[in-house]
Amino acid sequence: MPQYPGISSEAFRHPLDREAEETLRNLPGFDMVAKTFVEFVYERPQSVFKMGNCIEVGPRQYSTVYHVFRECVRDLDIAPEPLLFVSQDPQLNAYSLGQDHPSMTLNSGLLDATDEAQLRTVIAHELGHIKCGHTILIQMALWAISTAMFVGEMTFGLGNAIGSGLIYAFYEWRRKAELSADRAALLATDDLDSVMQTMMVMAGGSRKYAHELSLNEFIRQSERYQDLDRDNLNQIYKFLLYNGAQGIAFTHPFAVERLYYLREWANSSEYRQIRAGNYQRDDARGAVDVDPTPENQAASLRRQIEELQREIEREKAKRERR
Repeated sequence: MPQYPGISSEAFRHPLDREAEETLRNLPGFDMVAKTFVEFVYERPQSVFKMGNCIEVGPRQYSTVYHVFRECVRDLDIAPEPLLFVSQDPQLNAYSLGQDHPSMTLNSGLLDATDEAQLRTVIAHELGHIKCGHTILIQMALWAISTAMFVGEMTFGLGNAIGSGLIYAFYEWRRKAELSADRAALLATDDLDSVMQTMMVMAGGSRKYAHELSLNEFIRQSERYQDLDRDNLNQIYKFLLYNGAQGIAFTHPFAVERLYYLREWANSSEYRQIRAGNYQRDDARGAVDVDPTPENQAASLRRQIEELQREIEREKAKRERR
């Protein structure tokens, strides 16, 4: 497999990802949400949960998965090595969290539905999020969106943030961040067909009828989807679908759209230059610059959890008085 020693995330980061993050960070309310998130949530509770409820992967636990993981960590030059967990969940999904102590979680359903090449693609994709510094922003987005849905304008002052379009901007950025992670998957696998095959499996793959799946047909479907943009009304429909017209906003671009963007990059001179070893090198880490290291981490974490619990109890009391 190709290796990219010292590679910076800026070498492969999608410009739409960079643009969407800049828009998000400049919106009124972002700094307040970032401060509150770090104060009340951050990554340590997630680490405790994963350690207590999932299987930690290592040389003697899911050793094949761990070997693939270690190769991808090496190839994308990621340090420190994230923790890797497997969660008992039939959904085909994987996700990465944390910044200073990052971790990746693979659902058991994903392991059952993919072969080793496809698993490598998923792992490299998630490592791309870590490499780009997406993980803290993803956690912030999950927290801000769920909090806004649960308490509206009542808690943490998020009402003004929602009014400013911050939640919409979080969704928009999350979709664009996937394009950068897809590029990381292509770099680590050096196999466009394998990455596209994985996208097809994630979109609607079946172990039982895998022999009847055609990657060429999926590519043609992607091309037909892009052709829809020739009609301006279809562009409006796409926008509405992405942003909750059917009751849910999407955190990922549609699979056929991701395939289109990746094929375009795979045929670019930028990709060829990176493959030839001509890429930006540095230790830059993107996303939110926060300091998670208080003088006494254990005591600080207890205070944060206690304060969050008190805030939840106050909100419950308000609702009961109505």
